Amino acid sequence: MRKGRASLAVGLLSAALCGCGGGGGGGGGPTSTSIPIIQAAAPVVTTAPAQNGAQVITLSSATSGAAIYYTEDGSTPTASSPRYQAPFLVATNLTLQAVAMAPGDTGSAVTSQAFAPNITSGTLVWSDEFANATGADAQPNPLVWTYDTGDGGFGNSELETYCAWGAATAPCTTAQPSAYVGTDGYLHVTAQQTSPGVYTSARLKTQGLFGFRYGRFEVRAQVPEGQGLWPAVWLMGENIATVSWPACGEQDVLERVNGALTPDWTSGSVHGTGFTSNGLGTVFNVPAGQTAAQWHTYGMIWSPGSISYYVDDPTKPYVTYTPASLSGVSGAVWPFDGSQNNFIIINLAVGGTWPGSPNTTTVFPSQMLVDYVRVYAN
Repeated sequence: MRKGRASLAVGLLSAALCGCGGGGGGGGGPTSTSIPIIQAAAPVVTTAPAQNGAQVITLSSATSGAAIYYTEDGSTPTASSPRYQAPFLVATNLTLQAVAMAPGDTGSAVTSQAFAPNITSGTLVWSDEFANATGADAQPNPLVWTYDTGDGGFGNSELETYCAWGAATAPCTTAQPSAYVGTDGYLHVTAQQTSPGVYTSARLKTQGLFGFRYGRFEVRAQVPEGQGLWPAVWLMGENIATVSWPACGEQDVLERVNGALTPDWTSGSVHGTGFTSNGLGTVFNVPAGQTAAQWHTYGMIWSPGSISYYVDDPTKPYVTYTPASLSGVSGAVWPFDGSQNNFIIINLAVGGTWPGSPNTTTVFPSQMLVDYVRVYAN
């Protein structure tokens, strides 16, 4: 009985595949069934106001899993163009072209949109001022900031566990957050010793939420000084998701370790393929009578083919790096003009290969305070 049903099913399937009828006679040959070609949905451009005419651009496609590639010079994007990773700032006149591509689909139609903000150089175009009118310590803006978390050492043999806002798994605790916006209007990044040899802190980042390319970046901050403390403000390319570090490039705007010296100091550096451990770094000595633990503004002027760093006065950079700075460095590749947008990182590390471990002189808790983070148009 089962065999008869199976034979009937096979016969019906064969008839369906060959296009034959059940009657006699010839003339019926096999027919082909074409597979429909599906085109990925064209990218959609969504804009949100930043400041003074600048906008934050988000790209999306209705096709699940589609990658979006874009250009800003009006040329047609291809799979070799920059890949969209996160919302990004537009503060200059440009023509955005974007295309979506998904496995098994043909490329989408090209979406095109022109932007002409006509913004004057030096104009503030984006910022987080860390305002807080809640009357209590508040979460850093979740539309801007996310976190690196855990105790993996982060490639530097660091000792702390990084805690996100709201983290409650020991040693993190909601009662003593590692990052918060205080009622004083400052971002607090706090390093704590929760028990002997156990430390917590925070590493905030805008990765996946906000990025920018070119402009003057500035942060006003007050950093702690003590053995084993390592405050930093830096940027990395959003394309780290596809090319990894160091090919994505790294720009260290503020970085210092350990206690105060005479003269006191901070440093700025750049890193990329071929210049990591031997990266280009320069120490800036703060003026006599001042310390790095006081309030200072730390800035970077990022232009095509140029990165300059300054402290307190943007008209007086203490160092400028260009592709020519890599001359003589074997295998070095300048990564800062590849159309990638960069995201911002603010962190306070404890211990690590550069500062070494804290000792009995290190004060806990120690705080890095940030008054604002700003981007100005070139």
